[in-house]
Amino acid sequence: MTKFYSKTFNELTTLELYTLLKLRVDVFVVEQNCPYEELDGLDMHDETRHILGYDNNELVAYARCLAPKTSYQNSAAIGRVLVKQSHRGKGLAQAVVSLAKDICASHFSKFGIEISAQCYLVDFYLAQGFKVEGEQYLEDGIPHIHMIAN
Repeated sequence: MTKFYSKTFNELTTLELYTLLKLRVDVFVVEQNCPYEELDGLDMHDETRHILGYDNNELVAYARCLAPKTSYQNSAAIGRVLVKQSHRGKGLAQAVVSLAKDICASHFSKFGIEISAQCYLVDFYLAQGFKVEGEQYLEDGIPHIHMIAN
């Protein structure tokens, strides 16, 4: 059973930080063959919440919640959502997104939630209570779409 934790940057241990950064690079840079600036400075923001999902002490799911005025001026943001390749198809993506929405609602309750979703995941995010807002665009060479939580 996967256990989820929410931590600020300063609450992360060195091992947790290394592990989450490695997993993000493994998924977004290596697996998707997309070199981009992974370390964007937003991880260290005082209000950023890191959601870590562990299965038997192995990090298998992750997302981060960003405060308003960090990614979007008037909304919180959820990003870097991932599930380790070996653990996909088990409902972990839905679990981590649901928890991320709850954390945004509790920490940034006066604001909505926005995401920049990879286009192939539109149906997934629609099922998670988001709606498409705007047109498709390229982000780091990958088609994305702006979505907001209903």
